[in-house]
Amino acid sequence: MSPKDAFYNTVHGAPGGHAALAIRLGMSAAVLRNKANVHSVTNKPTLDDVDNIIGLTGDASVLYALAGNHGYVCTKIAGADAAAVATPLAMVTRIATRSADAVAVVSDALADGRLDARELVAIKEHAYEAIQALQDMVVGLEQKARAQLEVMHG
Repeated sequence: MSPKDAFYNTVHGAPGGHAALAIRLGMSAAVLRNKANVHSVTNKPTLDDVDNIIGLTGDASVLYALAGNHGYVCTKIAGADAAAVATPLAMVTRIATRSADAVAVVSDALADGRLDARELVAIKEHAYEAIQALQDMVVGLEQKARAQLEVMHG
């Protein structure tokens, strides 16, 4: 999906639609609708618009589309609370489970010797979930290490 299409979908898929989102952004519904129109030549979304809309909707598909266009992958890092309460064993188990799920999806997709767009989307989603589990583990272990250092050094 292109970043422009992702922006359009985010704006029009927001709870209450683009008009409700426009109110929360402090702009007119017409301006936001035009910014989301991929064919508009007058109103273009700014980086601040994208940032504010991600913050308000929780939909980071524009960010994922931009990253994908340039060969990068974005993964959301778990909040400090979620990573802090997970035990190292739970983190490793989650990594193993997510990785196994990703491998199973790849295996199923390639079983017939062909790969279609729907299967590729499923592979990407499962691979990103496995990557997310790895990143969550790193964040959690960093937090645990910092906490141990604080205890040791008072």
